[in-house]
Amino acid sequence: MSFTLIPTPTARLHRSELAVPGSNPTFMEKSASSNADVIFLDLEDAVAPDDKEKARTNIIAALNDIDWGNKTMMIRINGLDTHYMYRDVVDIVEACPRLDMILIPKVGVAADVYAIDVLTTQIEQAKKREKKIGFEVLIETALGMANVEAIAQSSPRLEAMSFGVADYAASTRARAQVIGGVNPDFSVLTDKDEAGKRETHWQDPWLFAQQRMLVACRAYGLRPIDGPFGDFSDQDGYISAARRCASAGYEGKWAIHPSQIDLANEVFTPSEAEVTKARRILEAMKEAAKAGRGAVSLDGRLIDIASIRMAEALISKADAMSGK
Repeated sequence: MSFTLIPTPTARLHRSELAVPGSNPTFMEKSASSNADVIFLDLEDAVAPDDKEKARTNIIAALNDIDWGNKTMMIRINGLDTHYMYRDVVDIVEACPRLDMILIPKVGVAADVYAIDVLTTQIEQAKKREKKIGFEVLIETALGMANVEAIAQSSPRLEAMSFGVADYAASTRARAQVIGGVNPDFSVLTDKDEAGKRETHWQDPWLFAQQRMLVACRAYGLRPIDGPFGDFSDQDGYISAARRCASAGYEGKWAIHPSQIDLANEVFTPSEAEVTKARRILEAMKEAAKAGRGAVSLDGRLIDIASIRMAEALISKADAMSGK
């Protein structure tokens, strides 16, 4: 284990992240009763330029007037290259104590996060805000992916990263057919068999990007979250994409339609076996401490600090799920 230990961010349930346009108050009211762990009220892609200011007003009213229960509430601000961004941050952070996080889109360099951190910190200090705002960043450009490790270390407010596949595909000029889906041309042919036949094996065009972001997140204590799957009528496709990411180590996935929320929750909910093992790890740690043993082992294997921290995080989330 390295001598360098990375602090873990605020523990939150983050299996499903529901996108809700800030220009539609009806959708916001309905989303409050959904099973989504995280909701982001959108000021960016889902809102037309002429509706930006009204959407901001709608979001302030929704955050202050709607009962959101124990959901994590987030806003997606407009990009740093727009004149909408600063008012998104100032107006909403100043007026909405219920706000938990800010989703920063199209982050390309660490300084992008720094800029929002400075503005948010000043507002918190001026308003004597008690709850500290957390950040999630969207890695959705070639520039952002090239700098993903630096971005992961950019702010102590940073809790999570999302992979924004649609804009990433546009940025890299990928020939995507469905947002978050695969392309039959991204495939390889096997060698010919004895009969001269060959098979086609489809590949995952997003694997490299998703894995690179995942490693950056896990190295620096962040939650890796997979982004949207565009065809919300294709539940099997959504589940397949979610399972690939869950098996790799992702903690959740976006839902761009309410029908995707329960699918994400099911895929990213830890199994009973995983929860049981985590509880056994923590129990073994306690027993070792009582006995004065420096080494902690379970089932013949030594337990390191990382395993203990992972077990604590998993149990925290399991307990939160059972309380929902």
